[in-house]
Amino acid sequence: MRTTINRLGVRTATAVAALALVANAAWALTPFQVQDIRVEGLQRVEPGTIFASLPLRVGDEYNDDKGAAAIRALFALGLFKDVRLEAAGNVLVVVVEERPTIADVDFAGTKEFDKDTLKKAMRDVGLTEGRPFDKALADRAEQELKRQYINRSLYGAEVVTTVTPIERNRVNLTFTVTEGEPAKIREIRIAGNHAFSESTLKGLFDQDTGGWLSWYTKSDRYSRAKLNADLETLRSYYLARGYLEFRIDSTQVAISPDKQDISITVNVTEGPSYVVSGVKLEGNYLDRDDEFKSLVTIRPGEPYNADRVTETTKAFSDHFGNFGFAFARVEAVPEIDRENNRVALVLRAEPARRAYVRRIQVSGNNRTRDEVIRREFRQFEASWYDGDKIKLSRDRVDRLGYFTDVNVETQEVPGAPDQVDLVVGVQEKPTGSLQLGAGFSSAEKVSLSFGIKQENVFGSGNYLGLDVNTSKYRRTLVLSTTDPYFTQDGVSRTLDVYYRTAKPYEDQGGNYQLVTAGGSVRFGVPFSETDTVFFGGGAEQTKIKAGTNIPAAYLSYAEKFGRTSVAVPLTIGWSRDDRDSALAPNSGRYQRLNSEWSIGGDARYVRANYQYQQYVPLTKQFTLAFNGEVGVGKGMNGRPFPVFKNFYSGGLGSVRGFDQGTLGPRDVTGASLGGPKKVTLNAELIAPFPGAGNDRTLRWFAFVDAGNVYGENEKWDFGDLRASAGLGLSWISPLGPLRLAFAQPVRKFAGDRIQKLQFQIGTSF
Repeated sequence: MRTTINRLGVRTATAVAALALVANAAWALTPFQVQDIRVEGLQRVEPGTIFASLPLRVGDEYNDDKGAAAIRALFALGLFKDVRLEAAGNVLVVVVEERPTIADVDFAGTKEFDKDTLKKAMRDVGLTEGRPFDKALADRAEQELKRQYINRSLYGAEVVTTVTPIERNRVNLTFTVTEGEPAKIREIRIAGNHAFSESTLKGLFDQDTGGWLSWYTKSDRYSRAKLNADLETLRSYYLARGYLEFRIDSTQVAISPDKQDISITVNVTEGPSYVVSGVKLEGNYLDRDDEFKSLVTIRPGEPYNADRVTETTKAFSDHFGNFGFAFARVEAVPEIDRENNRVALVLRAEPARRAYVRRIQVSGNNRTRDEVIRREFRQFEASWYDGDKIKLSRDRVDRLGYFTDVNVETQEVPGAPDQVDLVVGVQEKPTGSLQLGAGFSSAEKVSLSFGIKQENVFGSGNYLGLDVNTSKYRRTLVLSTTDPYFTQDGVSRTLDVYYRTAKPYEDQGGNYQLVTAGGSVRFGVPFSETDTVFFGGGAEQTKIKAGTNIPAAYLSYAEKFGRTSVAVPLTIGWSRDDRDSALAPNSGRYQRLNSEWSIGGDARYVRANYQYQQYVPLTKQFTLAFNGEVGVGKGMNGRPFPVFKNFYSGGLGSVRGFDQGTLGPRDVTGASLGGPKKVTLNAELIAPFPGAGNDRTLRWFAFVDAGNVYGENEKWDFGDLRASAGLGLSWISPLGPLRLAFAQPVRKFAGDRIQKLQFQIGTSF
C-alpha cells in the first residue's frame, strides 16, 4: 500500500520531533511570575479553548514542569501540529500552528462499495468535513478500507491516500482505490478423513470452488467468517454421528503470488466412533424424574449424537424454567470407555433457586408503543418465572413483523436472589412500504401493480393498506385495515372494501367482464397460541357485462337470474402456520380453511376451500414438499351454484403443464367454465440450483401434479384426474418469488389444452 502526501503532510510527519524541540525550548525559559498570557497563530480555534486547557493562570510562577505540562495539554487537543512557549518579559506567549481542516473526503475507483456508505464510515471515525486533519487517523482509515476489500476477496486492492492543501489552511482528502479482480477459491482439501468421503464433507460447506452461477452466489469468494461457519458445520456433522473426540487440527489458507487464487486445506482427526451405553440422571430433579426422563432424546445403543445431547440439556433447562428456576444448571458429563468405544452420559442438574419476575422492561422501541409489545407477553410481572411463557412471548413479539431482532434477557435483581427482571430488546424496521411494479406471466401477460402499506400505523400495531393490481384477465382495487387487538383479549378486526374485474383465463378475444364490488368485516379469534379462527360477513354485487365471445354459460345465467347478482356472504375460516419461512420453507406445516355462506341477496350458495402443505427436510440441501387443496361449492334455495364463484384449475398454482384455468367443464362454445368442485395434489423435491451452493433463494425442483375441476352435477371421479410431471426453477427475485416450470402431461384427455412451459411471479406450488 502506498501513501502520497504533499508538503503539508511531510511537515505533519515531524510533529514528534517538533514536540521534543518545543519542550526543550520551553524548559530553557527562566522561571518567572506570569503577569499575562498571549496566544498567537489562531485561525479557527477559539482563544478560550487554549486558556481552558492551560495548567497555568495569571499570577502563577512559570517553570519547566508547568511548561512541559502545558505543551502536552495543548497537543492532546488534537487541533495543533506545532506548539511552542515563549516569554516576552513576564508575559507568557503561546505560539500555535493549527492543523489543517478537512474540506472534503472523496473516493475514486470504488465499485465494490457505495461511495455514500464509505463517507458515512469515515464520518464515524472522525474523517469528515470541518474536522482537523489527522495523518495517523487517515492511515488507520486506509488500512480499514483495505481490510474491507480483503473481506470481499479483493486481495490485490491498492489504496492510495492523497492529501491536497487548499486555501485557508484546508485540505482535500482523496482515497483512490484500484480494486483489481477478486481472488477465487480454486481448491478445498480435507485431510485426515476416513469415515466420510471428501466430496461428502465439502458438500456441507457454503463456500466452494465455484460453478457457472458463482457470479450470482459468490460462493467461491473466500471469507474467514464463512469458513469458520463451515468448520462448525463440519464439526457438528461428525459429533452428530458418534465421533465424540473429533477435532480440527489446523486450517491453512494459501494465496497465490498474483493474489488471484486461494487454496484451503483443513486437517482433521476423526477419532473412533462411540456408541451410547446408557444415560443416568444425577442431582435434584424436583421429584419429577419421570417428567425429565421423558425429555431425554439420547438413545442407548445408538451412535453418540451431540445434537441430541444439546437438545436434551436445553429441554431440561427449559423445563426447570417452567417451575420458576431461572438459573438451573444442567451438564452432560461423558464417561468414555475407549477400549469398547462406548460412552455413558451422566446428566447432572442443580435447579438452584426459584425466581419471580419483578419487572418487564422494553427497550429499543423508538416508534412502536410499549403496549403493542407488552400485550403479546404471556409472562406477567410479579409471577413465577416461566421459561415456556417467556419463549412464547418472545416468539409472539417477533411474529408481529415490526422488528429485525427481538431478544429477552434475564437480569438478576441486586439484593434479591429470588427475583429477576426481563429486558425485552427490539430493533425496529421500517413497516411502511410504497410499491410500484410491473410483472409478466405466461397466462396474465403484462400486469401493473401499485401498493401503499403501513403495518404499524403511528406505532399502534394497526395495519392500513391500499392495493391496485391490473392484468389482462384480473384487475383489483382493495382498501384494507386491521386492528389486531380490537378487544383486549386479542380478537382482531379487518375491514375490506374492494372492486374487482375478471374473466376466465381462456383468451377468447372477447371483452365481456365479471365486475364485483363489495365490502366485508372479518374478526380473528385466537383459540390457542397457534390456532386462529376467522369469521365475518359482507355484501357484494357482481355484474355480468356482456361483450363479444361471452361464454354461453354466463349468458344463460344472466338470462335466468339477471345480469346483476347481490350476495350477503358470511365467512368463517381457520389457519395454522409453523413453517420456518413463508418464502423459502424447508420444514413445517401450513393449513388454512376458508368458507363462505351467502344468506341473502340474489346469489345463494355455500363455498369452502381447504389447503394443506407439509415440508419435510431430507438433508440440509434437499426438501420434500407436499400440497393438497380441496374446494367445494353448492347452490342454495333451488338455484345453481353461481358461475362467477366457480373454482379453476390448470397451470401454475394447480396442475402444471395444462393451460391456465382450462381443466374441467366446458360450454358449447368450448370455453372453460371452472366448477364448484376442485381437487389439487402436488409433490415437489426441492434442491439448491447447480452452482448456487446452499443458497435457498435460488432452487430447482422436480414435481408431480394431479387435479381437476368438476361440474355441479358431476361426481368426484378420480379416474378423470389430469396429471403431469416436470422440472422447475424457484427464485426469490427482487420483484418477488418467481417460479418457472416445464411440465409434461402424463395423464390427459382429448380436448385438453397443453402448455408445457409456464412462469409467474408471486405464486407457490
